[in-house]
Amino acid sequence: MAADPAVTTPRKRITTPDGTVAELIETRPSSLPGRGSSRTKARKRALDILFEADLRGVDAAGPLALHIAEADPPVRPFTVALVEGVAARQAEIDALIAGCLAAGWTMERMPRVDRCLARVALWEMLDGTTSAEVALEQAVSLAQELSTDASATFLNGVLARARERITAG
Repeated sequence: MAADPAVTTPRKRITTPDGTVAELIETRPSSLPGRGSSRTKARKRALDILFEADLRGVDAAGPLALHIAEADPPVRPFTVALVEGVAARQAEIDALIAGCLAAGWTMERMPRVDRCLARVALWEMLDGTTSAEVALEQAVSLAQELSTDASATFLNGVLARARERITAG
C-alpha cells in the first residue's frame, strides 16, 4: 500500500563527520495546541492584575486602571468585571477562603498565585454568572499551568469546600 504523498513526513539524509548516514524526519504536531477561550484569557489577565496588586499590597483598582490606560494588549471587559468584582468583595472572599483552609494553614501561607486564583473563582461562584463547576475547573486548570505541582490539588480542595458553603447558604 503506497503512502499518501500529502501525509508523508518530509525526510532528509545527512552524513555526519564520522561517515554515518542519518535520516532526519520533520515532526509535526497532530493538531495545534489549544490557545484557550476568550474568557480563559480574560481570567489569566485578571490573575496578572490581581497578582500585581497583591504583590504591591495595593487595591486592585490602581493596577487595573494602569493596564486599561496602557492597553497593551487591551483589557477585555470580562477581565475588568473579574478584577472589580474581586476588589469589591475581597474581604468576604478572603474570609471564605480562610474558613476552608486546613488547620495550620493561613492565607499568607498560600502561594500568591493560588490565593489570587481562589479569589477569582470564588467571585465567579458568588456572582453567579459562571457555574461553580466551570469556575472551579478553570481555577484548577490555571493552577496546573501557572503554579506549583501541588497547587491544583490543594486549590481543588479549598474551592470544593467553599462551593459547598456557598450552596448551603
